[in-house]
Amino acid sequence: MRWFWIDRFTEFVSGQSATAVKSVSLSEEPVDEYAPGRTFFPPSLIIEGLAQTGGLLLSQMTDFKDRVVLAKITNSKFYFEAYPGDTLTYRVKLRTQGGNGAVVQGTSHVGDRLQGEIDLMFASLDDERFENVELFEPAQFCRMIRILRLFEVGVYPDGSPVQIPEHMVQAEWAYLKIGG
Repeated sequence: MRWFWIDRFTEFVSGQSATAVKSVSLSEEPVDEYAPGRTFFPPSLIIEGLAQTGGLLLSQMTDFKDRVVLAKITNSKFYFEAYPGDTLTYRVKLRTQGGNGAVVQGTSHVGDRLQGEIDLMFASLDDERFENVELFEPAQFCRMIRILRLFEVGVYPDGSPVQIPEHMVQAEWAYLKIGG
């Protein structure tokens, strides 16, 4: 669970949009080792951060029961590199949603400057073929979402707060009972 490329959510409207931030640090291995001699945050990890932001937006709509995966990047443009000390602001909006997938539009900003734009397609894994496949251990996944502050800032379109799904609370309790 440690490979999340967002630090926290700052806004989250269920089924509509989400905003997350990522502080670029020199202490992160990919920043210094991605291109020796050039210290920057790799665009591939910015794409991953936007995909994680969008994937959590989509997953929350089913109380994190659907297994949502990135299926395709249909468009991406980067206008400048992100360097240590920069704070990236990721903004994603749900554009379309259908039976087994969704399209999310995302942007990355450094301050007021547009750093990148991307269109992402997501798919929900078929329950028949992936019935007993967990992408994440439920208690640890809930813990990570808490750390990302999704439940602190998340609201439904009517303004009511997003609650932690009961099945995730139960998973946390079970994990604690066995000494996790």
